[in-house]
Amino acid sequence: MGQINWQEEVMKRRDDIIADTQKLLQIKSVLDDENPEADAPLGRGIKEALDFMLNLGQQDGFTPKNVDNLAGHLQFGEGEDILGILCHVDVVPEGDGWTSDPYAAEIRDGKIFARGAIDDKGPTMAAYYAMKIIKELGLPVNKRVRMIIGTDEESDWRCVDRYFEKEEMPTIGFAPDADFPIIYAEKGIADYDIIQVDGDEAEVENPQAELVFFRSGRRYNMVPDFAQASLFINFEPTEIVQKYADFLQDKGLEGNYYMENGELILELEGVSAHGMEPRNGKNAGLLMADFLAEIQLNGKAAAFIQFTHKYFANDTRGDHLGIAYSDDITGDLTINVGKLKYTKEEGGRLGLNMRYPVTTDMDATMRQLEHSVKAEHMSIVNFDDSKPHHVDKDEFLIQTLQKVYEEQTGEKAELLSIGGGTYARSLKAGVAFGALFPGREDVAHQKDEYMYIADLLNATAIYAQAIHELTK
Repeated sequence: MGQINWQEEVMKRRDDIIADTQKLLQIKSVLDDENPEADAPLGRGIKEALDFMLNLGQQDGFTPKNVDNLAGHLQFGEGEDILGILCHVDVVPEGDGWTSDPYAAEIRDGKIFARGAIDDKGPTMAAYYAMKIIKELGLPVNKRVRMIIGTDEESDWRCVDRYFEKEEMPTIGFAPDADFPIIYAEKGIADYDIIQVDGDEAEVENPQAELVFFRSGRRYNMVPDFAQASLFINFEPTEIVQKYADFLQDKGLEGNYYMENGELILELEGVSAHGMEPRNGKNAGLLMADFLAEIQLNGKAAAFIQFTHKYFANDTRGDHLGIAYSDDITGDLTINVGKLKYTKEEGGRLGLNMRYPVTTDMDATMRQLEHSVKAEHMSIVNFDDSKPHHVDKDEFLIQTLQKVYEEQTGEKAELLSIGGGTYARSLKAGVAFGALFPGREDVAHQKDEYMYIADLLNATAIYAQAIHELTK
């Protein structure tokens, strides 16, 4: 076969690519592990999305495999080695404030709007059709080409953990789940909780209010966009209500307040963003804590609120905790306070998502972190760590992907590092490769998430050539 026009091959399949992308996006594949079923351990929606991809692949002549309903793969080709393409079909919760139904996959202004459009269902379908083009053209491949489909990327990665317990590790691979040109380094990612332990908090004499509950956030890796607190007011509530109204106005925030069952309910709206860069959002929980820090509360609640305000207000880099660090490969350590909760019975709890540079001395960082929180009668629990990932720039994989990207776009294929964690870190030799093009706004995890149709098609062409170059 002569020179292949990859863009032309994509345009032959344009309508099918868009239609199948919409069908996948219309599945509400949000984690639901509170309602597990024997064949749907992470929820019925996630199972439906996995089945959709496996059935689609089977119809198109790929060999499908379901791995315990937690992951799966689609494969074609022969060879000792495997080229892995690691995708995921789970999505974060949709949140509020969408212009259209987040699962309608509505097309307007040249974009597909839906939760998961850019993270990661649109790129998944681009990679799928790239495989399909190679297969339909009958191009020879010297490796098994395997799309690995995950279902728990946005939470605990149970999918790839189980998958690689049972299946081979690809020789090389890429994850279409980040930015173009090429992500060759990813920060380490640690999720953990900081909980309040019994201390010697002095009870405030005649406090203005008793904090009944405080809650914000649903995921470690999302900036919370809503917070709610309930106060039992010991005196006339007018003063606190006015103070809260002034706070909202001064900060330019949207919120609400009302009385319910004798308690003052405060609500606050923030701006959600991906936890890898908390500065891109407005953390509703931390902003609510800023306000509550201005009120005289009962002792245990006061200690929790003051701790939260002292160490995390306007600080996403760990400066106040004494763990700030940066390197030239992956930049700053970041901390996202993704969950905040207080009840009278259990005390306070913070759920943190910490992303740290590849050269971080994690043992020293943890010693300092533990020292800082212990002094405030807090404790670290549920620590879960995914180590940093870094592939040398001279590797065959990176050199090949740089060549493909530059030929397809005419732009230099710069090597990038990110705070996000992609499935590429599951591979010994893997990188993240698209599908967000330079200059495009990153709307992953935000309301009105979208992907440009032009980008969906261009990514398909890039992935098709990449598969060809890596397996010819």
